[in-house]
Amino acid sequence: MPELPEVDAVVRRLREAAANSQIHSIQVERPGTVLPHQPGDFKPLHGTKILDVRRRAKHIFVHFSGQLHLHIHLRMTGNLYILPDYRLRPHTTRIWGRLTDNRVLIFDDSRALGKVHLVTDEDIQKIESKLGPEPLEPTFTPQLLKTILATVKSPIKPALLDQTRIAGIGNIYASEALWHARIHPATPAKDIRPTKIKPLHAAIQKVLTEATASAYTEYAMPGTQIASEEFGVAAYGRTGEPCPRCNTPIERIVQAGRSTFFCPRCQQL
Repeated sequence: MPELPEVDAVVRRLREAAANSQIHSIQVERPGTVLPHQPGDFKPLHGTKILDVRRRAKHIFVHFSGQLHLHIHLRMTGNLYILPDYRLRPHTTRIWGRLTDNRVLIFDDSRALGKVHLVTDEDIQKIESKLGPEPLEPTFTPQLLKTILATVKSPIKPALLDQTRIAGIGNIYASEALWHARIHPATPAKDIRPTKIKPLHAAIQKVLTEATASAYTEYAMPGTQIASEEFGVAAYGRTGEPCPRCNTPIERIVQAGRSTFFCPRCQQL
């Protein structure tokens, strides 16, 4: 599943390629992708210009002239990009927008789990109000992280995945951050020692910063354990392989239905 770094890469590339482009027409190939909308609901976008593309957590917002907006969630296999000719669109295209220069804005989704919705300014405010702080913003400080975790009884790994607490951290990078901070993923979040808060904060920002930079140049499509070849995982997906720090075999456990990978020696409970 695309996580914050991959979604950020999608947004940055699309912003660069599509800014100020004009929409000729919108075609919905799979009505289920846009429910509860109907395909005809997208006609007001015809003739509008793409003003901006931005990310909030794992959500993508495309802003058009006329105060029109799309809210896109990639889910497991969604992708969003520009192709040089609308006739080149792949068979897994779920909705596409032909531009006036004959390029095409593609929402590609092989498993058809992603969603594309027309939203208002008020809708966007409601979506964003339910999200926690962005972990790469200056306002996300060690003190704020401490405050967020202070009353959370659940294990730290699922707590990091809770988008209402911290926005954008996904399964891969939560495992990696905990490995870097030497924190066992089953540790109750509220029991993280004060001396571990700064290392965890630093690890979250280090992992996401490096992965974001790497994803921008390397990320091509979802569906792999780690989308960017340049970002080397230390623990995620490496069950039985030696820990890069101590050579102890990496172990896997399941938490809240998600796989977690850790070193039992470096990350003792």
